[in-house]
Amino acid sequence: MESCLPFFLHSFCFTSLVLQISYALDSISAGQNITDGQTILSASQNFELGFFSLGSTKNRYVGIWYKKISAGTVVWVANRENPLNDSSGVLKLTPQGVLTLLNRTNGIVWSANALRPAQNPIARLLDSANFIVKGGNNDDLDDAIWQSFDYPCNSFLAGMKFGIDRQKGLDRYFTSWKSADDPSPGDFTYRLDSSGYPQMILRNRSKVQFRTGPWNGIRFSGVPQLRPNPIYTFGFVFNQNEIYYYYNILNSSITSMLFLKENGSIQRSTWVDQNPRVLYTPTQTDDCDTYAFCGANGNCDIASLPKCVCLTGFVPKFPIDWGFWDWSSGCVRRTELDCQGGDKFLKITEVKLPDTRFSWFDKNINLQECEYICLGNCSCTAYSNLDIRGQGSGCLLWFGDLMDIRQFNENGQDIYVRMAASEVGGSSSRITGTRKSTGIIVSIVLFVVFLLGITVIYVKYKRAGKILALSRQSHSEDLEVPLFDLTTINRGVTVNATNNFSDDNKLGEGGFGAVYKGVLKNGQEIAVKKLSENSRQGQVEFKNEVICIAKLQHRNLVKILGCCIEQDEKMLIYEFLPNRSLDCFIFNQEEGVSLDWPKRFTIINGVASGLLYLHRDSRLRIIHRDLKAENILLDIEMNAKISDFGLARSFGGNESEANTKRVVGTFGYMSPEYAIHGLYSVKSDVFSFGVLVLEIVSGKRNRGFNHPDNPLSLLGHAWTLLRDQKFMKLVDPSIASTFNPVEVLRSIHVALLCVQKNPRDRPDMSSVVMMLGSENTLPQPEQPGFFDETSVSKASSSSAGKHKKYSANELTISHLLPR
Repeated sequence: MESCLPFFLHSFCFTSLVLQISYALDSISAGQNITDGQTILSASQNFELGFFSLGSTKNRYVGIWYKKISAGTVVWVANRENPLNDSSGVLKLTPQGVLTLLNRTNGIVWSANALRPAQNPIARLLDSANFIVKGGNNDDLDDAIWQSFDYPCNSFLAGMKFGIDRQKGLDRYFTSWKSADDPSPGDFTYRLDSSGYPQMILRNRSKVQFRTGPWNGIRFSGVPQLRPNPIYTFGFVFNQNEIYYYYNILNSSITSMLFLKENGSIQRSTWVDQNPRVLYTPTQTDDCDTYAFCGANGNCDIASLPKCVCLTGFVPKFPIDWGFWDWSSGCVRRTELDCQGGDKFLKITEVKLPDTRFSWFDKNINLQECEYICLGNCSCTAYSNLDIRGQGSGCLLWFGDLMDIRQFNENGQDIYVRMAASEVGGSSSRITGTRKSTGIIVSIVLFVVFLLGITVIYVKYKRAGKILALSRQSHSEDLEVPLFDLTTINRGVTVNATNNFSDDNKLGEGGFGAVYKGVLKNGQEIAVKKLSENSRQGQVEFKNEVICIAKLQHRNLVKILGCCIEQDEKMLIYEFLPNRSLDCFIFNQEEGVSLDWPKRFTIINGVASGLLYLHRDSRLRIIHRDLKAENILLDIEMNAKISDFGLARSFGGNESEANTKRVVGTFGYMSPEYAIHGLYSVKSDVFSFGVLVLEIVSGKRNRGFNHPDNPLSLLGHAWTLLRDQKFMKLVDPSIASTFNPVEVLRSIHVALLCVQKNPRDRPDMSSVVMMLGSENTLPQPEQPGFFDETSVSKASSSSAGKHKKYSANELTISHLLPR
């Protein structure tokens, strides 16, 4: 067995289940086999090929690993998608030159696709770790009929070609492993994209995470750290037959490789005389490396604050979003182009060139001709040199928005952006950019002026009694929210009402900050949600709540009176509801008596009516995503008001579901498909509603429910009681003298229909409202999701293991995946 040596590239333990016997030769001939337990070594014994297992799994794979340097580090796997389940595997070379992996029953597990038949074939493991098949009478190693370098996994080794061979129909790219113990293809791919001018793109499934930018003759535009060095040479080949990147080691005593990790990061590791010396990450070293971090026509500068600014001549598309440091909406032109009136170009220096997937190029024209072509095409928005060596050569044109630009201190590239003539000024059609430092100063000054301008507008609008219109990219209409200025809040609320926001007036607290009771000068009681200064999560929730709730008008939704966005303060002002939240009553035996069954049934119907409005009847289709007892507020007559829309999401008219990697909400109320897979829809709210109804009926929390006779969750316990016609045992003793058996039974039955495991089986809220108010026969519910408490705990721990941030509410989670 190979020893399990720690190494910074891999966290897994490389094992072999049987004693391995290494051949002295580096090859096998036709008719020879490699059985499990046998290996072959490259000539210098740097690499070894054979069978292996990973970690504690019993799966067996055929692959290549380092023999001397970081022994056991796997660099290639043949059957990564089809492991063997025992040690009976055999790797054969057929007389036709086809490598075949057979299992115990001689079934083919994996085979190599040879380009053509070969006479007297030989399979040889080279010192480069390339496993090749060639004719035995052919001494030309480059004339292989098959080679492992054409089918890479997650390791980019010296001598490989990373890219496309059009003649052979090959696309050589890298795919991460699923985990350290599972080499099957994971979520991340690193691939040459040849649409437009070629560039390397790292994707998480279909989502672009990072791109290198185009090759500019010296390096990739977005990888300034790629420069000549004493360890390896590198280059880029782009001709009619092939497009690929490569590198070669300069000294045989040095080993270097690139490695795509399971989390999507890419590392280059180098050993000198078998000792690790250099480790660096050539992609995603900071926020500005995240694809389109500043949106369309934005420029990301990691050394500036804020990191994102609009290109000269552009302004934020949604200024409010930018005020919250959400730059994803990007920038739009301040002055529209006038193609017929004579647009001009502004030179921007030392940048990573924009995404080239929708670009056009010509290697044979100069920069002046490039400008002429761009100026003559009204859709062309920018141009640049293809090759920056010498005086520059070639032409690269962009059409439409410029995506994923970032600023560099050095080793950046020049781009000429099309502008309306009034934005450029002067008579020259090409303006030489100012020095980088001056550009930063100007950007900061403009940003400060912009913020001051916004503040002045806020004050002016308030004094005029007008309304602040907040825009959001996903909606074309303005959202009108009354704006309170900070002076009004300080004088009328902070001092007179909330006593400087003392704990005596605190109504509650969450991840966003605290909620206080206040009174305006006119005597109106209000609730003030004050964003915590240390809450980054709350800023997103704050903006989302304003956007979502501003257009919602329903008697079962809490009403927002206005907001305050001034200086460092961010506050939401709501109507004050004196009876606190539902959880204060149903989970408290003493308070629960005051909430009799008729009031509880009214609350159930009120929440159902509010959800129906959100899902179907509101101007925006809203999914709440955090419906729970704590978020149901009660007015003076104990009517329900759904509150806290910080985690809500809106859908377009034809949308019905979405997937997220930021799982938010509260365990115990989350539907299985959302808690485990991040898939949410209106049926997620339906599930939460079902849980809430069972809690209202029983007076027990679903989360942590403990029954002395079984390990079931509250959902499973209720389903069992309904099935056994013992539903009366579920009823809260505090309402024993006031409940209506027919209404209680119908409420339990509807709730169990809402919490069924399969979202397709759950009714929508229109059906729920109808079932609660009718006497029609109801269908039998299937077993609920999270049937027992063990399944709830597993889901919680599974999700919690992935979560990086939690809100102040210990039951509420907010999942933020790393880049």
